[in-house]
Amino acid sequence: MPAEPQEWADATAAALGAALGAAVDDGQFPGGVLVAGQIGAGRAVAACGTVAPECGAARPDEHTRYDLASLTKVLATWPLIGTAVRAGLLDLDAPLHAAFPQLPSPGRELTTAQLLSHTAGLLPRTGLARYEHTGRPLVEHLCAEPLVSAPGAHHRYVDRGFILLGLLLPDLLGHPLPALADTLWRGLGLTATAYGPLPRDPGLAPTEQRLLGAPRTWGVPHDPSAALLGGVAGHAGVFSSAADLAAYAEHLLGADGPLPQWFALSRRPRTAVEPGLHRGLAWLVTADGSVAYHHGFTGTSLYLAPRTGRYLVLCTNAVYHGWDRARLAPLRALALRSLLPGG
Repeated sequence: MPAEPQEWADATAAALGAALGAAVDDGQFPGGVLVAGQIGAGRAVAACGTVAPECGAARPDEHTRYDLASLTKVLATWPLIGTAVRAGLLDLDAPLHAAFPQLPSPGRELTTAQLLSHTAGLLPRTGLARYEHTGRPLVEHLCAEPLVSAPGAHHRYVDRGFILLGLLLPDLLGHPLPALADTLWRGLGLTATAYGPLPRDPGLAPTEQRLLGAPRTWGVPHDPSAALLGGVAGHAGVFSSAADLAAYAEHLLGADGPLPQWFALSRRPRTAVEPGLHRGLAWLVTADGSVAYHHGFTGTSLYLAPRTGRYLVLCTNAVYHGWDRARLAPLRALALRSLLPGG
């Protein structure tokens, strides 16, 4: 018999919290927080460690803010693209030049769906520094670069597509990206979610110290391309809390409305990533369609199980000691298994 919603949330938070605590005790990163919940029922929170040594004895909780890194893609760019599609301003399967005739080739022939599903064939290395001081808009540089594969032929996770979409959204929707995102988040009641820069305080987790003796990255994006763009980009730059991410998950898993409908469309498989895993529009989707999720490079994750209404949020600053993908791999795998049928 399936566990009752609160029972499931409590048991899942306890199991994942133990795994999170083991990683913190092993010195892999300072601390973190996770939320397990089910729409229409309760949530359970587990937190471990400290926010960071710079924050003294402050311990993380569901209101601690973390650098979301690539969760920006699904917290800002993806829902705003949905807004543009619903308004008839953008056709997912039309070439970009239908809405932006000024764009150069070959990028002007790409579709929004290809950019969202990471099948556009764009260069895998972002390298925005090469475009500094050229006097040419970045959006033109991104579109003028040669493709590395035929559009739609291969899945290759890159940031360029979402950077491009983030640059195009203001022209479509008539306001700067931070203003568009802020209006979206406030409408959903997400009060801790924002683009930086943010002031340093014990409720905001710092990330990496890139050079010995240099200031630690704190309140500005860890992602170098987002930093070059002033902290506001379509692929990275957003900060948020586990509580806000849980609230966002509940909006996406809702029974009706524009956002749940966009999520339902977006989690349809578009391209294979690896055995048992597909990419929809932005989201990774298990082969059986039971879970859609996305990760952030800094150590954040958001998992959604539409059939059960369950979700998991993970917020850490796992890059605090430099990045090693093995640090979070077991915890992320456990989180995914806990949402799969029979998990």
